[in-house]
Amino acid sequence: MQKKLAIVLAGAVFATASIFSAANAAEFELKLAWLTADSPTDPYAITAHAFKEELEAALPGRVEVALFPNRQLGDDKEILEGLQFGTIDLGVITNAVVANLEPAYQLVDLPFLFGNAEQAHEVLDGPVGQELAANLQSKGVVSLGAAEGGFRNMINNTRPVRTPKDVVGVKYRTMQNPVFIEMFSSLGGSPVPMAWGEVFTAMQQGTVDGLEIPTSVVNSNNFAEVTRYLSFTRHTYSAIHLLMSERNLERLPEDVQQAVLAAGKAAITTQRMSVAAAESDVVKALTDAGMQINDIEDVGAFRAEVGPVYERFEASIGSDLMKRALDAVSAK
Repeated sequence: MQKKLAIVLAGAVFATASIFSAANAAEFELKLAWLTADSPTDPYAITAHAFKEELEAALPGRVEVALFPNRQLGDDKEILEGLQFGTIDLGVITNAVVANLEPAYQLVDLPFLFGNAEQAHEVLDGPVGQELAANLQSKGVVSLGAAEGGFRNMINNTRPVRTPKDVVGVKYRTMQNPVFIEMFSSLGGSPVPMAWGEVFTAMQQGTVDGLEIPTSVVNSNNFAEVTRYLSFTRHTYSAIHLLMSERNLERLPEDVQQAVLAAGKAAITTQRMSVAAAESDVVKALTDAGMQINDIEDVGAFRAEVGPVYERFEASIGSDLMKRALDAVSAK
């Protein structure tokens, strides 16, 4: 029943058209940008549409959320800079890019930290997540919540990944983030930092052998067309943050500010349900598209290889924050 409800909710979000017109413009228009496709199975897009639905329903006629998917306003880094400068109101941005602005967010990207999504939600919604958000707000960006990107997995054209040795020597595109670069180096891979907009072509041309990416994003961005193997390594939980420019939020009337915060919280709840419900359909679609899919054999073997990553980033994350996160995960 819950799965059916989540699918209905996601469909309703995408089916709802804007209630505004040029002749009857809203009092406030907010620009919301993200870098992936505007697809009903894409977790970034689901987040954006859910937020638009919630806020416009809460303040009919007063607020319109204009959506800018597929890098229309730039890559994640450019969107995040736009939030700081106030040239963009809202963004849905992956954790690794947020961590380049506020290093404490490197915590969330630590390899094999979370065993399941519930553990990640516990950390991100609790005191640790609140501390991360406070650190980010000091940089001029307000967190409205952490949406569900799903676990990141390895896809490539060289071989299936079942043990750490299967990563050795393979050129993996990684985000331009030191945690991911260090992670793949520790596993013996050859990390190639690359902006998102270059990745599909790089896979087509063989510039890289593979990349690491949530399953839903593999599907919504058509990577099955250029990639053979999908291995469920689940090496990193992919948090995607719904963020707003602090200066632009503060320019809004108090009641609109409160509606924005409430809409963010409600959108995260809807989005997490929708992404979880759609997972089996996404895997089937990728199988039907010809991808060869496998699980890894021993997650402990991978954890043993990435231990140095935790040691390297403990100082920039903060030893106390890391300990509290590890304690929360072990207690869940």
